[in-house]
Amino acid sequence: MNTLEFTLLVGMGSLLAGFLGSLTGLGGGVVIVPMLTLLFHVDIRYAIGAALVSVIATSSGAAAAYVKEGYSNVRVGMFLEIATTVGALVGAAVALHLHVSVIAIIFGLALIYSAFSSLRKKSEHKTEVAPDRIATWLRMDSSYPTADGMTQYHVRGVPLGFGLMFGAGVLSGLLGIGSGAVKVLAMDQAMKLPFKVSTTTSNFMIGVTAAASAGIYLSRGYIDPGIAMPVMLGVLGGSLVGARILAGATVRTLRLVFAVVIGFLAVEMIYNGFAGKM
Repeated sequence: MNTLEFTLLVGMGSLLAGFLGSLTGLGGGVVIVPMLTLLFHVDIRYAIGAALVSVIATSSGAAAAYVKEGYSNVRVGMFLEIATTVGALVGAAVALHLHVSVIAIIFGLALIYSAFSSLRKKSEHKTEVAPDRIATWLRMDSSYPTADGMTQYHVRGVPLGFGLMFGAGVLSGLLGIGSGAVKVLAMDQAMKLPFKVSTTTSNFMIGVTAAASAGIYLSRGYIDPGIAMPVMLGVLGGSLVGARILAGATVRTLRLVFAVVIGFLAVEMIYNGFAGKM
């Protein structure tokens, strides 16, 4: 395979990864890293470096559209970024001292959780949820567009959500993913945000989280422009298409396909990690 063929194939795979990552709120990194390591035999640390760059692109592409349309809760996102950024720095520092097989196994387990998360039935929380004292003090309560117009909602469980976001940041820095599954879980279940708000706010946040850990990978030479550029452009294009579709889309079928692909990649990553083939 020559350089042009490699670039085109990586770019097309990244386009699909960005599209699915944008629709599910999980970020394209959950597809990018196994795609590069299993299909193109790229060293996992360089794959993580490229994935972090792609995560920044995903956030930049999709988040701008979501904020403009009124879905993302910017106040919630900026507050929780304190936890995820610190976690990302910790995760990136730890990753540079782990054996690649250990990283592959941890990544496979994270993929299994992501697949499970994408299949769980998501429902909008009732807007009658009572206000939370901390959320009210931080002015986190907001509204988002629905078929019935702008709908108000209250934010709950701020301390629990903050703690979960630290764990999401560690996963992001360790594995090069947006850790959107954990972010969406924290906002959807712990903080009681409507699901579309959780998904879009996750997309808003993952770029800042990834940028924190990408700096560490860049300083160690694990971001190769020849790999990162087609990945970034592909994911950016896919995320923009996904952002346009999300508002009116029923994504159950896409979630099912996504879960099957991710589950297969998880098994491959774990097998290769235990077999020492990474």
